[in-house]
Amino acid sequence: MCNNHANNLTRALSVPSAKTAFEQTTIERRELKPEDVLIDIKYCGICHSDIHLAHNDFGSGIYPMVPGHEITGVVTAVGTNVTKFAVGDRVGVGCFVDSCGECKYCVRGEEQFCTKGVVIVFNSLDYDGQMTYGGYSQKIVVKDNFVVHIPDGLELDVASPLLCAGITTYSPLKHWNIGPGKKVAIVGMGGLGHIAVQFAHALGAEVTVLSQTMNKKDEALKLGADDFFATNDPATFNELAGRFDFILNSVSANIDVDAYLSLLDVDGTLVNVGLSNQPDQYNVFSLFAGRRSIAASNVGGIPETQEMLDFFAQHGIAPMIEVIRADQVDEAYERILRNDVRYRFVIDMSTL
Repeated sequence: MCNNHANNLTRALSVPSAKTAFEQTTIERRELKPEDVLIDIKYCGICHSDIHLAHNDFGSGIYPMVPGHEITGVVTAVGTNVTKFAVGDRVGVGCFVDSCGECKYCVRGEEQFCTKGVVIVFNSLDYDGQMTYGGYSQKIVVKDNFVVHIPDGLELDVASPLLCAGITTYSPLKHWNIGPGKKVAIVGMGGLGHIAVQFAHALGAEVTVLSQTMNKKDEALKLGADDFFATNDPATFNELAGRFDFILNSVSANIDVDAYLSLLDVDGTLVNVGLSNQPDQYNVFSLFAGRRSIAASNVGGIPETQEMLDFFAQHGIAPMIEVIRADQVDEAYERILRNDVRYRFVIDMSTL
């Protein structure tokens, strides 16, 4: 059970410094502790935040870096105290791999807000001071409380993006009680947005997609959208003024916040889940006009992530993915930056 040095080594893709090409390398995973699960990684999704960190857009990059936080695979060993997982189980690992387990947020299953500071799956220091390396690798050792079951109805490659993109969009929709009778707009039809459309539709909301052009209208309607508007048409903002109860902004670039706030009804909320590396600006009068709110949402905790996966399987919905080889990751990053993907890249880690 991973009790010698050679068995702890695994192949991985790493970037030696910011904005450099990926290199095949070998990393060492820790010895299996009593609460640990050893996972053979089958697939890992590519998230735009992987690119932000690999390119050091936020100034927080630690190198060499092994990105990846949309991990699916199969359990190959468990620690002596593990009861929730067994060898052969299909499992996933998302954005974080440890927390204090004692603060009020951890106790209520919202580990992402841990007061001690949640340990991110990559580009983070674990509590013992060791660097964390992510899912662009063939094996990972994770504390059992941060592993989730992949339902039988979901293939591992399709489930992969749900470990970040899925929970990032599901969590705010649940938190703001989106359901029947709610009018929801999804800004952007990319990796996050195309999943958000499916969630909001399955929850019973009336769903409108706001995209720069009309190019993705047919796909949006097939995924459950009731309506579709192009934001490059100035008439759109006049036509939709005051229509929505809730807007989910999924794009990773700055938007005209005031323009989107004008689309909210009284007491409506604009929630940001996409990350830009530049600050947004808005006029507070845009909020006064209708007691409107601006908010943001992190990923959800582990219990909510499991709930989300089960919900996805129950409703028979799935992300649209393009599976790639390990030697195509640099190209995939370039394509994401020019919005050339429908809609999420997933790396087949057996090709590493």
